[in-house]
Amino acid sequence: MSGVSVLVVDDEPLARRRLIRLMAKLDWITRIDEAADAPQARQMAAALRPDILVLDIQMPGGSGFDVLDGLTPVPPALLFVTAFDDQALRAFVVNAIDYVTKPVEPGRFVQAMERARKAATQREQTDRLAEMQETVAALKRALSERGQRATEFWVRVRGDYLRVSPEAVLRFQAERDYVRIHVAGADYLHQESLSSLERRLDPAEFPRVHRSTIIRRSAIARVRQLPLGGLAVVLTDGSEIRVGRTYLTAFRAGLARQIP
Repeated sequence: MSGVSVLVVDDEPLARRRLIRLMAKLDWITRIDEAADAPQARQMAAALRPDILVLDIQMPGGSGFDVLDGLTPVPPALLFVTAFDDQALRAFVVNAIDYVTKPVEPGRFVQAMERARKAATQREQTDRLAEMQETVAALKRALSERGQRATEFWVRVRGDYLRVSPEAVLRFQAERDYVRIHVAGADYLHQESLSSLERRLDPAEFPRVHRSTIIRRSAIARVRQLPLGGLAVVLTDGSEIRVGRTYLTAFRAGLARQIP
C-alpha cells in the first residue's frame, strides 16, 4: 500500500479540523475526507472505502455504531477519538486498534495513527472484519450498560479517574470545547462539549439556563427576579447564574410545574 486514506467522523467542526491538522503532518497519508454525522459517514465510507476510519461515538443523527454497520467486505482499521472515556471504555478497548480521549494530545494521537496504519497495511481482510465485528459488539454492550442518559461522570485527576455522581453536580460550565463540572468545594474539567453533554442529560433535572451553563435543578436554592422580566438562579453553593433570554420561557415553565 503506497498511501493511506482516512475518513474522519465527528459532529464538531473544530474537533475535525484539529485532527486533520495533525494528520496533515503525516506524509504517509495521501487522502483525508471528513463527515459530520452518521448518515453522511456511512455513505462516504461505502463510496470511498478508506483505509482508516477515525470515529467519534456519540453524535446527532445516529451513533458511531451506525457508521460501522455494513462496512464490508473490506472494513477499515478503526481508531476511536471520543469523550466516551469512563470505565465502560475499558470493556472494549482491547478489541479496537486504539482509542484517544478528548482533549486530544498530539503525540498520543500520532502514536495511535501509526498503530492504525500498521493494521491497515498488514492485516488480512478476514482478520480485520472479525476484529471490527468484535469491536462493534463490545461497544454496544458498553453503551447499553451505561445507558442513554448520563448516570455518572469520570474525570481525570492527577492521572487517576475520579467518579462524580450527578447528585453531586451543581452546574456544568462550558470551557471552550470542554465542560467544567462544579461540585461543592471543587471543580473538574470534563472531556466533552456542553452541547454533547446536554443530549445525554435529563432536561427535567438538568435544565440549560444559558448558552454556557447547565444547572442541576435540585441544587437551586432560590430564584431572583431581575429588571425587565429577567431571572437569576442562586445555587446551594452561593453561585448566581443569570438565565439567558433564549432559555427564559422553558425555565419558567419547568419552574411553574414544581411550584405548588
